[in-house]
Amino acid sequence: MAFSNVLGQERAKRFLAKVMAREKIPHAYLFTGISGIGKTTTARALAMALNCRQAVDGEGCGHCMPCRQLKSGNFPDFLTIRPQGRNIKINQIRDFQRTLSFAPVSGRYRVSVIDRAESMTAEAANAFLKTLEEPPPGNILILNTTESYDLLPTIVSRCQRVPFQPLPVDGMIDWLANERDLNVETATILAMISAGSLGRVLLMMDNDFLNKRKDWLVRLVELPGLSNEKAFAMGLECAEEGGKAGNDMSEVWGGGLRDMLSVWETWYRDLLLVKIGGMDHLIVNVDFSSELKNTVDNFKIDNLWKSIFILDQAQRDLHQMRNTKLVMEFTVLRLNELCTRVG
Repeated sequence: MAFSNVLGQERAKRFLAKVMAREKIPHAYLFTGISGIGKTTTARALAMALNCRQAVDGEGCGHCMPCRQLKSGNFPDFLTIRPQGRNIKINQIRDFQRTLSFAPVSGRYRVSVIDRAESMTAEAANAFLKTLEEPPPGNILILNTTESYDLLPTIVSRCQRVPFQPLPVDGMIDWLANERDLNVETATILAMISAGSLGRVLLMMDNDFLNKRKDWLVRLVELPGLSNEKAFAMGLECAEEGGKAGNDMSEVWGGGLRDMLSVWETWYRDLLLVKIGGMDHLIVNVDFSSELKNTVDNFKIDNLWKSIFILDQAQRDLHQMRNTKLVMEFTVLRLNELCTRVG
């Protein structure tokens, strides 16, 4: 995967091109940004450029043995460490350190990606810090995280920070139309609700996400007319369905409760946009435009803001493994109270 194949992220690619032009290449990088926007793909492109036998202008040729191995996922000197469960544990870092004690198999650079680096336990982070301070020669360390402040300051200070931005909607629509043969309407919906993450879009496509999303939004359309008793039952039903679908705490976008709450949040954001007379092209749920305009009179502006905050808190509660049924029952009841006060 060459840099030219990475969608967007021109600033990050220019920075890394300048880095490779130096005589001495820094050994540690911090790639920041939401998941699914090209951080690991860029790390692979960097590994290709560093190990290519016929690199031209900082790009891997794509044809030599290291390039072919990287493209197929079989390059022995490209390593990825991911959380085991919720965390990256101390034993993973110790195993990683033993691997680093050997010279790269390729004879050039070993590139190692620590994915969701913020999930390292305190023990793992402190152990990793020792490696970061004095890595063996020929090793490039890349830490992927959403925000730098989620990591120890001592780790952040020893890395070259490379920020990655959410991908532009237009670029994602073009890519989905050309590479996945999607019609423009479907590509637009996926791009708009993905928050700029192509990785999320691909996961949505693999999990029949659009059909699930429609069911979730239909419930919200019906919510203003429900009694408290029926709203309570709806919350319980959502919790039970979410439990069956699975509620992985990572950003899976496969149909769990956090996915549903995130979609609901875009609904209230769209209602707020319509309420204040915002431009139609900014609406996320474009295929529900008529429903939005028919429903918006059920809300005050202040209540729309409160609804968004409630949904944000519910996602945080689920992330902290709070009682799923209680979270959903409270959330739906509160949303129901806020949407029945017309004004």
